[in-house]
Amino acid sequence: MVPAAYVLLIDDGRVLLQLRAGTGYRDGFWAAAAAGHVEAGESVHAAAVREAAEELGIVVDAADLVPLTTMHRTNRTGLEIDERVDFFFTCRRWTGEPRTMEPERSAGLGWFALDDLPDPVVPHERHVLDGVAGGGLPAITAFGFR
Repeated sequence: MVPAAYVLLIDDGRVLLQLRAGTGYRDGFWAAAAAGHVEAGESVHAAAVREAAEELGIVVDAADLVPLTTMHRTNRTGLEIDERVDFFFTCRRWTGEPRTMEPERSAGLGWFALDDLPDPVVPHERHVLDGVAGGGLPAITAFGFR
């Protein structure tokens, strides 16, 4: 299993998304502005805080990360790399102005109303964002399974 942390910055009914570029995965899709793999020996909370700093140049206090859902996800390829567990957090408070810190991996950032998202959004992330807009998600979700 590959664990990942996602930080959904929410402000006044809007979410900050980044347009993926140059990553080799879902380039041209909108995605969580801060997300990435949990590194060996790192907690998921520490990973979320680190990703927010690395990708957006902001400081997030782990206490401000609100668990949203944990997603068990598969791409059904049979490869270990495609078996994932994703930890989604919302965050409504941070220090600094979010900006693109990795321009080689992002074509830009944008704030979007939760009920008016751009197209396309990475499918498993769209599932989560639709759940947020619809009023909630279960603590644990599954995606990609038959």
